[in-house]
Amino acid sequence: MFQVGELMVYGSTGVCRVEGISRMDQPGGDRGKRYYVLKPLWQDGLIYAPVDSEKVPMRPVISREEAEALIDRMPGIPAAACRGGTPQALAQQYQSAVRDGGHQALIEMMKAIHHKRGMAESKNRRLGLVDERYMKQAERLLYGELATALEIPYDHVEDYIAVRLEGAAESAG
Repeated sequence: MFQVGELMVYGSTGVCRVEGISRMDQPGGDRGKRYYVLKPLWQDGLIYAPVDSEKVPMRPVISREEAEALIDRMPGIPAAACRGGTPQALAQQYQSAVRDGGHQALIEMMKAIHHKRGMAESKNRRLGLVDERYMKQAERLLYGELATALEIPYDHVEDYIAVRLEGAAESAG
């Protein structure tokens, strides 16, 4: 169980701070059921999540060491194969990666969308709306957790990754 003040990753919302733990006595609901009161770090609002929920995954934020190791592994993670023939099928594939919440799945998806963006730009076209929407969501989830683990501002994560990977390439080559 998470404690008040702790940070956690809540489903596809991303990093949240546990603001409180309360009981909600809703008519027709479970009397006395305990809920986390969660404040997302990278978006507005409050979330009331059942402490014992099995529907939405909740886990601790990765450590600094785990974040750095993940960044170091990024070049070796392949892009996901985009199997969606229609925007709906593509959205379903992306939603599955986001719902999974795994770092590997998010990186694979982001690499695939980045590749698609490059292909579209080379033809003077724009990236599709589905791709744009899920790229933003994947970045929010992954960069939000990395920013938290590395204790850096969210908008510095992309540069941090680039510098770290550049340094690794220089020392390897």
